[in-house]
Amino acid sequence: MSAMLNIQRKKLSPPLIAFLLAVALFLFSSFFIAGGTGLHGIADRGLNILRISAFLGIIAAGQTLVILSGGEGIDLSVGTTVTLAAMVAGWICNKQDQNIWIALLAGLAVGTIIGFINGIGIAILKIHPLIMTLSISGVTTGVMLAIYQGKVLGGSGPNMTRLISLPIFGGLSGAVIIWILFSILIWVLLTRTRYGKNLFAVGNNRNASRLSGVRVPQTVIIAYTLSGLIAALGGFALLGFTQTVYFTLGGAYLFPSIAAVVIGGTTLSGGEGSYWGTMSGALVLTVVDSILTSIQLSPPARQIILGVILLVVITVYGRQRSLRQ
Repeated sequence: MSAMLNIQRKKLSPPLIAFLLAVALFLFSSFFIAGGTGLHGIADRGLNILRISAFLGIIAAGQTLVILSGGEGIDLSVGTTVTLAAMVAGWICNKQDQNIWIALLAGLAVGTIIGFINGIGIAILKIHPLIMTLSISGVTTGVMLAIYQGKVLGGSGPNMTRLISLPIFGGLSGAVIIWILFSILIWVLLTRTRYGKNLFAVGNNRNASRLSGVRVPQTVIIAYTLSGLIAALGGFALLGFTQTVYFTLGGAYLFPSIAAVVIGGTTLSGGEGSYWGTMSGALVLTVVDSILTSIQLSPPARQIILGVILLVVITVYGRQRSLRQ
């Protein structure tokens, strides 16, 4: 009997629940969204949902690592990191394709530096993660305003835009293919490397991990550094999609990146969760936003509904911490 219960629990894991919810909402919405009926229309909508979800899914990967590290960790600098990395890459590209690799490396370097500073402040200086990342977000915003003074120059080149936005294989856009390949890398990192095991251990119990020989500060610093790097990668991908940069580009992904992680079943206390869950959470949020947009709800109303969804999910999953303790 206990074995059957364990099997049922595995089948009803939060990542699977989130994925099934995304599929159910998508199929349900296809009956009343204009242009969504018929196999062709449903397939086109599905591909579009995947294309939009890819950006959130990539950005939320770094948030997943930070939350898994425990210590009440949430990276509030993700939004500004996305924007600054996209600005740097767009300035270097300047709507040309010749310097695309230099632009990518420069953008990733910016994100890595921001993440590393966050990690040092949190792991070494013992500043609370919310305070540290919020402060860095403010500093990053100030840097953007000081450098660009309200005018953003440059943009993505034509080949870069085609690579990110247009279908490449089986109707999947370049952004979706990058997301799939990226998800495999994150899966390997979390499940097939020593660092991944250490990250879960640190998130579960930092004192026990320290006594077991795990270098807790280094593990936390790497988590925040990777969060910054991944946010920068998301900014680079968004640049190819939007073709230009604006100051609120990354801000729209801060709240959803946290919500996707939580909806996917990763506990806010750390040490328990998966990136597959985050991917499912990104799909759920994208489908819900698509439905709310189709019924012409205003952006504030959509934010309220998304906030209520997150509150409900936290209420349902939030008991896991007390049960674990």
